[in-house]
Amino acid sequence: MQESPQTNTNEYTIVLSGAITLGAKLPDAKEAITNAAAAKQTLRVVGSGISDWDSALAVYLLNIQKACAEKNVTLDTSTIPEGALALIALSLAVEERKGARRTETSSPLLERIGNASLSIWKEAVSMMSFLGEATLSLGRFVTGRARYRRSDLWVAIEQCGPKALGIVTTISLLVGTILAFVGSIQLKMFGAEVFVANLVGISMTMEMGALMTGIILAGRTGAAFAAELGTMQVNEEIDALQTMGIPPMDYLVMPRMIALAIMTPLLVIYADLIGIVGGSIVGVFSLNMSPQLYFSQTFSMLTLWTCMQGLIKGTTFGILIALAGCLRGMQCGRSASAVGDAATSAVVTSIVLIVVSDAIWTFIFMLTG
Repeated sequence: MQESPQTNTNEYTIVLSGAITLGAKLPDAKEAITNAAAAKQTLRVVGSGISDWDSALAVYLLNIQKACAEKNVTLDTSTIPEGALALIALSLAVEERKGARRTETSSPLLERIGNASLSIWKEAVSMMSFLGEATLSLGRFVTGRARYRRSDLWVAIEQCGPKALGIVTTISLLVGTILAFVGSIQLKMFGAEVFVANLVGISMTMEMGALMTGIILAGRTGAAFAAELGTMQVNEEIDALQTMGIPPMDYLVMPRMIALAIMTPLLVIYADLIGIVGGSIVGVFSLNMSPQLYFSQTFSMLTLWTCMQGLIKGTTFGILIALAGCLRGMQCGRSASAVGDAATSAVVTSIVLIVVSDAIWTFIFMLTG
């Protein structure tokens, strides 16, 4: 319980009683301090009736003490619990260091643009340096001078390939079904439902098979690479490899890059076939096409060059995903939260690189006819 300010002939008094804890409503001392300053009298805070208190009492008294000091008012706290007075004295023992408080400042526009440009430049230099080191590591692998464990390579191949078949099957089947369903809506208007097979076949082999496989691997494998290497960075295992004279690029990055470069084209072929099967479900059960007609129409339109375009894109996607995942993992900080940030950054970087490289390859294929 807290009582409001009281006034007598000699002094202004604020009486506190009951529990003075966080959340309790304390009396406003501004009016009492103002009146005491005007009358040049003492302000007395009576705390003999306080039954329980915490830091709320110390903060309240500290604010009153500062206000009284500003207005030259004498403050009497002789009846306040000694513990609260000791806590206030402790808080005032060392002056507040200037500049210690966090201040929010808005930088000028040109400064923000310059900082962003420098950040982009440093990121580009870091990526090119990492790409150069990965290329040298691959060269050592080809010449038989790379230091790595073959068992690690086979484990990476298993993680990138067979263990990804489930999600690739599900996504590719649904994508093929969606392409066939959307295409049939328009083709029915012209009585050309049979060309749904052409649409699904060409779309899956040239674009969607490689693109969806790349996105799946970016979210599944690229993030896993970043998390694995990031955890090793936190545990200082990468530093230990360097101390023993083992290049981390050969031991950690190169097996993962080779595994994705090998398995991604195989997964693209698998995704193309499953997507065509998904399109056949719509063709057979919705458009009343026979399975023989659907598949003969599909494969009659597919050429070796059409399929090669998707495989070239898929191989590129696999290499980029491995590089992005390993790069973010090697750049990981030394905290647990940095591992999550590295995995997130790996996925974002991989998807951006996939889309950019896909656009570049599509433009090249258009120029070459």
